[in-house]
Amino acid sequence: MLEIGPLSAAPRPGFDNGPVSEAAWRTGAAVRAGTATALGSMPGGDPLETARVLAGELPQLMPLPELPARGVGADIIGRTAGLLVELAVEVVPSGYRVAARPGRDQRRATDLLRRDLDAVEQAISEAGAPEAVKVQAAGPWTLAAGVELARGHRVLTDPGALRDFAESLTEGLTAHIGQVAARTGAPVVVQLDEPTLPAVLAGSLPTPSGYGQVPAVPGPEAQRLLGEVVERLAAASGSPVIAHCCADRPPVALLRGAGAGAIALDATGLGEVSGALADELGEAWEEGTALVLGLVPGTEPAERADARALARPALDLAARLGFGPRALVERSLVSPACGLAGASPEWARRALALTRELLDVFQEEAHR
Repeated sequence: MLEIGPLSAAPRPGFDNGPVSEAAWRTGAAVRAGTATALGSMPGGDPLETARVLAGELPQLMPLPELPARGVGADIIGRTAGLLVELAVEVVPSGYRVAARPGRDQRRATDLLRRDLDAVEQAISEAGAPEAVKVQAAGPWTLAAGVELARGHRVLTDPGALRDFAESLTEGLTAHIGQVAARTGAPVVVQLDEPTLPAVLAGSLPTPSGYGQVPAVPGPEAQRLLGEVVERLAAASGSPVIAHCCADRPPVALLRGAGAGAIALDATGLGEVSGALADELGEAWEEGTALVLGLVPGTEPAERADARALARPALDLAARLGFGPRALVERSLVSPACGLAGASPEWARRALALTRELLDVFQEEAHR
């Protein structure tokens, strides 16, 4: 069993370093119900054109563009590694591995992110500042599962290394928040992507040999570490943190317990919502945690997409949880179901427009 100690929390000028109350995580003008956004990844490799599209289509909560088609350093782990403070990684045949010092791969990630910030700054100088900007990074568990130690085992198997990575991630994201705020003049919201968290909890990640599995991390330990990161990022940004997990059974109670002010999920992939998941989602809405409902396909569907048809999973979910359509207006945000990196540029733009159209459908249903 992993024993995870608390992250250090050195005082930061200009930030309140006291505990962030649950109410503070659940409120904040930067994360408002009835808002359209996207999860971050987009097609192609032109950061300026992408930033212009996002600034125009999502002025309420504009995601910082991610362009994984650019390769190493633009993917979720490499991009996040570029934010780390006093920790280095490199690319080896099996993936990302801890290194003694930053090399060309990590420098490339840092350079790509700098170009993206330049592009966003130019785009909003043309279109006007959005109400808020969202930055995305791998959460501590997905990062620790996606980087190897020197001997090949995952970072998450070493409690000391795990704490170091969580600390470094928090430091790097805090600096990133300041840079984005200074460049855009807008409030900054952090989204922590945890696609690997369900596998971490289930103990289903393979060991280096491929013949075994990494032991499961108990839920309370996973929640404690994630919660420490969330608390400090919420304090640094002054905004609720969004936790994103696109699994068909996302760990909603754990993410809420870690202090996430909003939970982003693929509402089209939940299937029949019942039992514990229904209870967790219902409690989230009842107690003020927003749901970012992913409803628009990440790639163009075979049949023409219609906003009213795309809204059906959300309307069904609200009914299943005992809420009327008004809950979709008052307690949720809307996004594509997943990242748009695999879409055509034409579909990516259409998907963002459909995301905004879904809000109109919710309003119409709420006032029937």
